[in-house]
Amino acid sequence: MNPVELLNILGTAEKLKCRTRHCVTSTGRAESVAEHSWRLAFMSMLVRDEFPEADMDKVLEMCIIHDLGEAFTGDIPAFDKTEADRKREKKLLHEWISSFPRPYDSEFAALLEEMDAMQTEEAKIYKALDNLEAVIQHDECDISTWLPLEYDLQLEYGKDKVEFSPYLKSLKAEIDKITLEKIADK
Repeated sequence: MNPVELLNILGTAEKLKCRTRHCVTSTGRAESVAEHSWRLAFMSMLVRDEFPEADMDKVLEMCIIHDLGEAFTGDIPAFDKTEADRKREKKLLHEWISSFPRPYDSEFAALLEEMDAMQTEEAKIYKALDNLEAVIQHDECDISTWLPLEYDLQLEYGKDKVEFSPYLKSLKAEIDKITLEKIADK
C-alpha cells in the first residue's frame, strides 16, 4: 500500500478515537469506540487457548475492524440502533472499504461478510466477546450512569451469543455475578 493510501485510511480510522460510546470508563469519562475495540481485541488474545480449533488471528482481525463503520455514523447504543441505522452504517463502511487498494478491499469485504453471516466459529467468538466486553465495561463504571433499562439488559445482553461455547457461557455467568452484586449494592 502506498504511503498516501495508508495515511488516508488511518485518517478515517482515527475518528474511532474521537467517537464516544454510550458507556463510560471506571473514571467516569466517556469511552471511545477505539478503546472498546482495543480491549475487545486484547480479550480475544487472552482467550485464544479456549478455542484451539478456531483461527484466533481472524477473530483478532474481526475485533479490530468490527466498529469501523462508526467512524462515519458514530456509536448508536444497541438498544437504540434501528435496522435503518445498521443498513446505513454497513453501506458507508462497504463504500469506504471498496476504495481500499487491492487486495485489502476484497480481504476486508470478505471478513465483514463472514462477520455478518455469523456462521463460522470465528464470527461467533468475535460477536460474543463484543457483547461481553460492553457488559464488563458497564459493570466497571458507576451504576449511576446506567439507564433504567440497563439493569435487565446487563443480564440479557450477549446471553444468546455465548450459547455455542461452554467457556463463554461460564464467562457470562461470572460477569452476571458481578452485575448482580453491583445492583444489590446500589
